[in-house]
Amino acid sequence: MTEPLLEIGAVVGTHGLRGDLKIHLNSGDPDLLMTLKQVFLRLPSGDLQRVAITRQVLHKGRVLLRLQGYESIDLAEPIVGSQVLLAEDSLPRLGDCEYYWGQLDGLQVVDQTRGEIGTLRDLLSTAAHDTYVVRGHLGEILIPAVRQFVLAVDLETGIMQVDLPDGLLPEQL
Repeated sequence: MTEPLLEIGAVVGTHGLRGDLKIHLNSGDPDLLMTLKQVFLRLPSGDLQRVAITRQVLHKGRVLLRLQGYESIDLAEPIVGSQVLLAEDSLPRLGDCEYYWGQLDGLQVVDQTRGEIGTLRDLLSTAAHDTYVVRGHLGEILIPAVRQFVLAVDLETGIMQVDLPDGLLPEQL
């Protein structure tokens, strides 16, 4: 596999008897998956597999995919828990200061006055905005993914610069 891949979501369950898979997107527009012909799966075993999409539909706010070779519930159930990845060059270009989760996962988070606070490990999507979950020597810190707090993202150096207000970090600082 030579093309760079980005994780865009996960297989979180099955739907029906024909092998439809419920896909949870990390963030963004579910329409992203509605026109694709293929995806990559990182199976629970760790193996990477390119799979053709035979059906896609929106259902209750989730994308349902049917994948070639997994067209029954018995075949689909073992791949629940797989990561869904796309070739980076097949993703729509984003605007300035917009990123795909796969680009951000694992960045070191550095506060402009307090220094390094941890590693970006998860993303929570809410109606208002996304929230970054940072884990480090201070425990788990939740940072709203808004320009007021996130000053810069440098994908080349792997660093996210933040300016966190008092109260967002534990008092021990």
